[in-house]
Amino acid sequence: MSSKSRTLLLAFAVLGLGASSVSSYVHYNLLTNPAYSSFCDVNATVSCTEAYTSQYGSFMGVPVAIAGVVFFGLVLTIAGLAGRPGSPSRENAPAYVFVLSTIGLAFALYLAWGSYVVLKVFCILCAITYVSVIGIFIISGGATTFPMTTLPRRAWRDIRTLIVSPLSLFVVAALIAAAVAAVFYFPREGSAPGGTAIAQATIPPISAEERTRLEAWWNVQPREELPIPMTQGARVQIIKFSDYQCPGCRSAHDQLKPVLAKYDKGVVEFVMKHYPLEAECNSNVPGGNHYAACEAAAAYVMARGTGFQQKLDDWLFDNQSSLTKDIVRQAAKDQAGISDFDARYPQALQEVKTDASLGGLLKVTHTPTVYLNGRMIAGRGNGLPPAQYIDALVDIELKKSK
Repeated sequence: MSSKSRTLLLAFAVLGLGASSVSSYVHYNLLTNPAYSSFCDVNATVSCTEAYTSQYGSFMGVPVAIAGVVFFGLVLTIAGLAGRPGSPSRENAPAYVFVLSTIGLAFALYLAWGSYVVLKVFCILCAITYVSVIGIFIISGGATTFPMTTLPRRAWRDIRTLIVSPLSLFVVAALIAAAVAAVFYFPREGSAPGGTAIAQATIPPISAEERTRLEAWWNVQPREELPIPMTQGARVQIIKFSDYQCPGCRSAHDQLKPVLAKYDKGVVEFVMKHYPLEAECNSNVPGGNHYAACEAAAAYVMARGTGFQQKLDDWLFDNQSSLTKDIVRQAAKDQAGISDFDARYPQALQEVKTDASLGGLLKVTHTPTVYLNGRMIAGRGNGLPPAQYIDALVDIELKKSK
């Protein structure tokens, strides 16, 4: 490996390691501090928070930023130690990096697709890591001067050399220990106050006879073409038109909780649509008397991307009977770190009005109104069925989608 190639690998590794470290810091604060505001959140489109708190921000509960720290740390170590002048592994070092960067590039492309195509969000720190991975991939590939088929034999020789080198063994052990510690101690989604995970309750099963009757009923229910596209990859979509001061909506919230917790949110998608029974934000109900419902719905909108939206959602329903406009403002600050409620209220209220207008077009007359893959399971005065029946309907739809 030439000195120029080594310098470039080190530069891209340092750049990627810096971006991944800052990403890890930001993600950590999003999980643990409801008042935290990321410096890289410019708007709803240019937002690190939107990316980190999405399904693409973590893998098996571990933030992908931590994987980036480990990846770039390995590249830095290989290029810095194995690639140094006089090292017996200098010739092999770029090939090791090329193998790592091939895996890293595949992962980066997947994350970029999830961010830019699915979420339609641009994350500045993420983009820096993607560029770093691409740079490392190109440079290491160009610096490899022998057939990759000979790499296993060369690696075995380098491993034997590594075993007799105390310094190299120490560095490798330190890297492994740091990686394990980072994964083990980093808070998982929902483990810290305000996290989004919902404790999964046990859903009692229904009998085979009940399921047969339920499926027969379900198959004859009319399906509506709702103007809410399902996220790519999802197979079941649950849409709820809701009001935070509606007692039936609180019951529906509690019944949906264990069902939504049971399934991966990338497979079973939940969409909240607001239909407050208050004239300020819903022209369909001129006589509505839920005088804090618009503020509550707007607070939920403002909490999107903070990592604390679910916490605020739970709090608003748990304190439904005591909600006032001022209490909602304070809850938005305490539960989701929203300190500029009044400044953001007009824009958030516009989204709530859009939801209410959609409800009017769909002839929503009661809250909650809930659709499962286009079929109504609550509405027109009928409440949501118990969780075990919703769970069975989800399972029926999942089996159909196969």
